Amino acid sequence: MLAILQGGAYNVREATIGGITLKELAQIASAVQVSSTMAMDALAKQMAADGVDVVGFGAGEPDFNTPDHIKAAAVRAIAENITRYTPASGTAALKQAVCRRVKEDFGLDYQPSQVVATSGAKHCVYIALRALVNPGDEVILPAPFWVSYLELIKMAGGTPVVVSAPESARFKITAGQLAAAVTPRTKALVLNNPCNPTGTVYTKEELAALAKVCVEKDIYVISDEIYCGLLYGGVKTASFASLGEDIKERAILINGVSKSYAMTGWRIGYLLSSEKIAKVMANYLSHSTGSPGSVSQAASVAALIGPQDCVEAMRRAFEERRNYIVSRVNTMDGVSCVKPDGAFYIMMNVEKQLGRTLHGELIQSSDDFSAALLKHGLVATVPGSGMGAPSFVRWSYATSMDNIKKGMDRLEAFLRG
Repeated sequence: MLAILQGGAYNVREATIGGITLKELAQIASAVQVSSTMAMDALAKQMAADGVDVVGFGAGEPDFNTPDHIKAAAVRAIAENITRYTPASGTAALKQAVCRRVKEDFGLDYQPSQVVATSGAKHCVYIALRALVNPGDEVILPAPFWVSYLELIKMAGGTPVVVSAPESARFKITAGQLAAAVTPRTKALVLNNPCNPTGTVYTKEELAALAKVCVEKDIYVISDEIYCGLLYGGVKTASFASLGEDIKERAILINGVSKSYAMTGWRIGYLLSSEKIAKVMANYLSHSTGSPGSVSQAASVAALIGPQDCVEAMRRAFEERRNYIVSRVNTMDGVSCVKPDGAFYIMMNVEKQLGRTLHGELIQSSDDFSAALLKHGLVATVPGSGMGAPSFVRWSYATSMDNIKKGMDRLEAFLRG
């Protein structure tokens, strides 16, 4: 039980735990909600460990093995004793490899002094927000959004301003919506392109319209482009920083090796920005986490400058899976989905299921639907309630075709009630 003890100029919050009175934990930290994605993935894995035949579609983790040439680079690094601290913002070799990759992929010119490496792309988002946001600053967040964005903004002391993009607009916000959301307190826009959870991909023209607003309103853009290597059906996009020097100065690009190279556990992400912003982020890292793992950095260099045919092979496999899961979902009564253009997720619309009773369970929300599907269908998905999409459920098709087929069969049986 919390008690407020007021005395003089002090207002001390305390908690009584087991008969011992302690000061309250940090309010910002205590308000952080568990990641629904990680919670569902952990539950599915525990069920599987307990012998339950559950099929998991929760976490966005490629099921492919890290390519051999990347693993070999890590083995060499260990053999050569590249196992010590590196500069807090990453090795020179990794920064040069990042610059080379964005030049080849997007025609962008960055210098190594503009690159900062971190322990994963999620860490990149947090560091970018820490570099930009003062307490009370507003950060515009299009919905549906990756579940961690909302919490990361609040963890940095910012105020999330959610701008919803309907399914009818293919989950894309417009320049008009962005402009209407800007206030004198707006500091930045967070944009994920291609998008987790929707698979939405903004065209170059759509990005240019958003960039124009950002320049006119003088706000920064945190552009998370971690899924840029996973585009389907010949769809094209652009890096936000490629839209002109005025927006490049306001942009912090985020990318990493986890999705395109199947390196989720290696924990390497990277940011590209102006030198001023990069220095602030590097300084912050030097006092918080320090450098990412040296062996992982060496492996990431091999990923970025080595052969890219492995990326294309995985992309083709994801496209095949996308086509199958979309086709199956859209043949079932009472659910549907938009065909995504990138990443490896679909957002299944379950609005027609709300109010139904399935297997004795009253479905009043996407949380209810996901819980019932896991309990009675043995399929793990992620409810959209934590992603600003309360009538949707996210499926990740970063799993084998056999699992996808099994999951679709189970969904179909579950919907029959």
